[in-house]
Amino acid sequence: MRNEKKEVRIGDVRIGREFPIAVQSMTNTKTEDIQATVGQILELEKAGCEIIRVAVPDREAAGAIAGIKKGIHIPLVADIHFDYRLALAAVENGADKIRINPGNIGSKDRIKAVTDACKERGVPIRVGVNGGSVEKHLLEKYGGVTAEALVESALDKIHIIEDAGYDNLVVSIKASDVVTCIKAYELIDKQCPYPLHIGITETGGIFSGSIKSSVGLGILLHEGIGNTVRVSLTGDPVKEVEAAKLILRSLNLRKGGVTVISCPTCGRTRIDVIGLTNRVEEMVKAFDLDIKVAVMGCAVNGPGEAREADIGIAGGVGEGLLIKKGEVIRKVKEEDLLSTLREELVHWR
Repeated sequence: MRNEKKEVRIGDVRIGREFPIAVQSMTNTKTEDIQATVGQILELEKAGCEIIRVAVPDREAAGAIAGIKKGIHIPLVADIHFDYRLALAAVENGADKIRINPGNIGSKDRIKAVTDACKERGVPIRVGVNGGSVEKHLLEKYGGVTAEALVESALDKIHIIEDAGYDNLVVSIKASDVVTCIKAYELIDKQCPYPLHIGITETGGIFSGSIKSSVGLGILLHEGIGNTVRVSLTGDPVKEVEAAKLILRSLNLRKGGVTVISCPTCGRTRIDVIGLTNRVEEMVKAFDLDIKVAVMGCAVNGPGEAREADIGIAGGVGEGLLIKKGEVIRKVKEEDLLSTLREELVHWR
């Protein structure tokens, strides 16, 4: 059950209220390279990305938004820092949402110009604050980048936009410290009516970043906090989307997609369970099925351990088992385990 938030529409995607949590990512191509950026976004769409953000550091990038929009099928968010004119240009070129920190945009007149442009076209603004943007006086007040400092900074920015006459907002407050980030979102959730975009920033590579994000986002999502989510990783953004979807499915917040469970291996293992599991995880991406697949390394305990799965395979010495709902269906050669599983999935009903 999501904590009640105002409804906000980003292109064709609606968030807040009872709407599903939307998965986001951000491109790492040069935005002005339209072909490369569109190509990466299409790959992200295939992985399940529902909202995409691009960096807009200059006029050329802002101008590319119109071209990018023509080649993609999901809402496009323009990420703006410092120059309010880039926000105006992004809106003019069709951005579905603008991400700004009002504190670094400039005077109230400039902020008003951005909010007026967004209001005219119904473009929501994501007010983004992170540990690196907290103002000096708040750092001094709270003794550093604390949850309380992040929240006060974010609320100040929200009030700036509200004072400019606009409330079509999404809010994010991110920190690289997982505990600080969790506490900050817990605090602002009680004080903010707007949808929250959640994420742990600067988490590191695929392995460490996925773990930090799973811990932080898992706690927040379980508490009903969060309306859109991004797993920030240093690497291929497709991995961000895959990790986010798995986090949501693990909490029963997202249905669909094949879930793979596998044994951790032990001294009884006589096949390459690690390699087989990796191949199965890659293979099942092609199947739009809401089922659970088990990969087990022991033909003795495999059927029992795979009981909660819809279908599974278990390996022995030179042969393996095909298992459905904990029952052995037939024996197959070890080298045929993967192809047998694939064939079963192709004809799954």
